[in-house]
Amino acid sequence: MNRMRASGDDSETVLAGAFEHAPEPMVLTRTDGTIVHANGAFTDLFGEHDTLVGRAWHELLDGDDAQRGAALHSEALTGRRERRVRLRLVPPGGHPLISEVELRPLPGQERVVVLTHLLSSEEADLRVVGELRTDNSDSVLWSLDLSTGHMDELFGPTPLGALLVGNEPELERILERVHPDDVARVRDAVSGAFAGRDYEQRFRVFDRLGDERSLHVRARFVSGDPDRLVGIVDDVTEHVQLVRRLADRRRTEAEHGRLVTDLSAKLVSATTVDEVMDLLSEEFLPIFGGFHAVALYVENGLLRTSPSARERGNAEAIDGRPADDTDYPMGAVIQDRQPRFFESRAEVVSRFPAAVDLLRSTSRSQAWATVPIFGDGKVALGVWQMVWDRPHHVSRDERALMLTFAGLAGQALQRIKAQEAELELADAVQRRMLPRQVASFPDMDIATKYLPSRAGWRVCGDFYDVIELPENKVGLLVGDVQGHGVEAAAAMGQIRVAFRAYASNQSDPGVVLGETNRLLTDTGEIVFATCGYLVVDRETGVMQAAWAGQPPVVLASAAGYRIWEPETGPPLGVLPDTEYTVTTSVLAHDTTLLLCSDGLVESSEVNMQEGLDKVGQALSENAAALEEAAHVLADMAPAGRGDDIALLITRMTRSVRSVPETFSTAVPAT
Repeated sequence: MNRMRASGDDSETVLAGAFEHAPEPMVLTRTDGTIVHANGAFTDLFGEHDTLVGRAWHELLDGDDAQRGAALHSEALTGRRERRVRLRLVPPGGHPLISEVELRPLPGQERVVVLTHLLSSEEADLRVVGELRTDNSDSVLWSLDLSTGHMDELFGPTPLGALLVGNEPELERILERVHPDDVARVRDAVSGAFAGRDYEQRFRVFDRLGDERSLHVRARFVSGDPDRLVGIVDDVTEHVQLVRRLADRRRTEAEHGRLVTDLSAKLVSATTVDEVMDLLSEEFLPIFGGFHAVALYVENGLLRTSPSARERGNAEAIDGRPADDTDYPMGAVIQDRQPRFFESRAEVVSRFPAAVDLLRSTSRSQAWATVPIFGDGKVALGVWQMVWDRPHHVSRDERALMLTFAGLAGQALQRIKAQEAELELADAVQRRMLPRQVASFPDMDIATKYLPSRAGWRVCGDFYDVIELPENKVGLLVGDVQGHGVEAAAAMGQIRVAFRAYASNQSDPGVVLGETNRLLTDTGEIVFATCGYLVVDRETGVMQAAWAGQPPVVLASAAGYRIWEPETGPPLGVLPDTEYTVTTSVLAHDTTLLLCSDGLVESSEVNMQEGLDKVGQALSENAAALEEAAHVLADMAPAGRGDDIALLITRMTRSVRSVPETFSTAVPAT
């Protein structure tokens, strides 16, 4: 084998010897890449020295690596010094060897030294694992030079690296694209890395296309010359978006769950048929994503919807149709109580050709779900239809939920009908219990009014009465029995009858109240009633009042009003043997008197004094016209309509015999 001859001084001889005996394979090449000399390590791998001289070194590379080697050689001649490049060398008759190649031009000699570092099996394995980790993946293996802030990819360019860094691999340029909300945290972590700490952060950046990406970056501090951070960048954008979608879905499901619970509670507590229909027609749309819904109930063989739905025109084409018309989906669902689901208009027409005319008027409708509203019996009480403005497949969960809501609506309708039957009976009882026409007197005007509550009940226990008494006296009575419904109305009737019986034999209002109280407590029934009983002398205007928890009396004239509060005892039916004090005053001929139940002047939102002041002012403005005053007070209802209201207004029509006017005079009943 010919050996490279040393020439010159001893230093050149030393260099030549070092080249020859270097442990890493090396060759000296011309500018065209042909080998001038190969050291011992190189010839040990690739054959005799003479067979290598004159041959281009990159011809020893495998496949496409030969072209890459030639390109690297040309770049090296321009003075550009590249880092090591991984290439595969193929020895004669052997398998490709993975190596890292570095090219170093010799200044002024038109020579290039090609240095190769053959990877050990462990290094090769790690390289393969690194390539697999980054190949076609959203990861980058990188190294950051802490002295210059320059970043390199360990295994060459990757698509993600190009998207994040491109041709600007400087740390400061990269930090400029970090999301403003994350940049302070990222810079703090980078500062710690410069101080020798490992690095791990998850943050958002904007790539070179302007899209936001989420990255998870991990790195280890590697001391040396220079110090470096070596680590991995993972693009976790899809993972973050998936987590957000799952969180949004859970939030939506939770909101739907709360909505389902709230609407179910509303159905359970609904008090009218129209309220049930409106709930199904309006408030359930967000759960199913429909654009329109309609609910109809069966009444006298016809389909009917609520007045509010008629006003919106939501069901004008269906309202009033026969419920047994099976040529249409709703009629068919009511007859066989089987739900029907249609994903397209063509599907509806193929099953119900007669529905074509209806479909023409609803061009936006594209999919339907129609379910029966059923109760305990075999006959459907109504039908509920959800409509979508796009083709829609009703999932199994949606079908089950619609049927559940329809079942709750059916139970509500059954309960409401039962309540209506009870209330109709209570209405009849109350009409019989209240006087159809109160007594009239030539020297007194009297007006009465009863207003049922609007809180779901049409009858409670409020009552009034006017009782003609001996010696030109008249008894005025207003009371309120605790409770609602038939029992309260019946108790009210008993109390009114008892009052009449005791009042006909006793002119002292305190005694009448006491006897009525004793009757209630002796029966053993738990019945309580507030009551105000006033006896007026029509000749003198003297009033004697016995009170049991009822609101005060309002006395008004055109000049103003005042509140008279007779001394009160406990409600009737609470304490046996209660004695009720009698309070005396005078009703002037130009003064209008009002007795009322607490439903007119007191509620949870309005205190009694505020209600009495509003009533007194209104009564003063209408003191001379009693019927008009009764209508005004009924319309204004200061305390709202959450409770029944009974009121009695009276006024002397002629002058009374003058007597000393004494207010708030209390006389114990005997």
